[in-house]
Amino acid sequence: MKILFLGDVMGRAGRDIVARRLPGLIEEYGFDFVVVNGENASHGRGLTQAHFNVLKDAGADVVTLGDHAFDQRDTLSFIERENSLLRPLNFATDAPGRGAMLVGARNGRQVLVISALGRVFMKPAEDPFHAVEKAISECPLSEVADAIIVDFHAEATSEMAAMGHFVDGRASLVVGTHTHIPTADQRILAGGTGLMSDAGMCGDYDSVIGMEVDEPLGRFVSGIARGRFVPATGETTLSGVAIRTDDKTGLCLSIFPVRIGGVLEEALPEF
Repeated sequence: MKILFLGDVMGRAGRDIVARRLPGLIEEYGFDFVVVNGENASHGRGLTQAHFNVLKDAGADVVTLGDHAFDQRDTLSFIERENSLLRPLNFATDAPGRGAMLVGARNGRQVLVISALGRVFMKPAEDPFHAVEKAISECPLSEVADAIIVDFHAEATSEMAAMGHFVDGRASLVVGTHTHIPTADQRILAGGTGLMSDAGMCGDYDSVIGMEVDEPLGRFVSGIARGRFVPATGETTLSGVAIRTDDKTGLCLSIFPVRIGGVLEEALPEF
């Protein structure tokens, strides 16, 4: 199975490049399943119903969230009825929505997608390792799920790497989101799980992690907030990771970074 994961969609610029480029990528490479992190798709914080629809219409089979999951109040009104929208499963028990879902792929196979939130340098959350363990044990790879994708929304690459090793041999891919910077550590672990510490963002990299430069730079220099963060709208890069899985085991056979457009060096799958 061929699976594409796209990192944090950042504001209008991110939505636009996903809408423009994702349909062609699905057709060109024959992706069977697509996961998109929509954490910052609406004005850089959260996800509205309208912007969720944009990502779905472009070809996302599942949209994941993160620490800004409920920054848009609109999300509270539609997350319960959208089975393909996931917030971190280690949020408080009474949080609306779900954190894991078994979803059918284009080729008829079943993919378990898990969204989890890291705890290092992040807002308080329940233990992500035990939460992911429970989700996988209830829907094991090659028995119930044909592939398992873990979106680990975390700040520290050490925590992201630890999650990869924690589920090695039991998941197809562990990919980090949240930092908006694509890492160069894509690899297949000893047990067959693909790992990339951060998929990067779909947004304008001529910025400060997707925001126009002046306000965050001013805060670093002076320590004073003078205005709001505004998502950058310049030339945009589509960033993510692509994998191919073994049809029998569900484990990762190959993994490639994906970077298209904008100021970063291009990287494409080599299926």
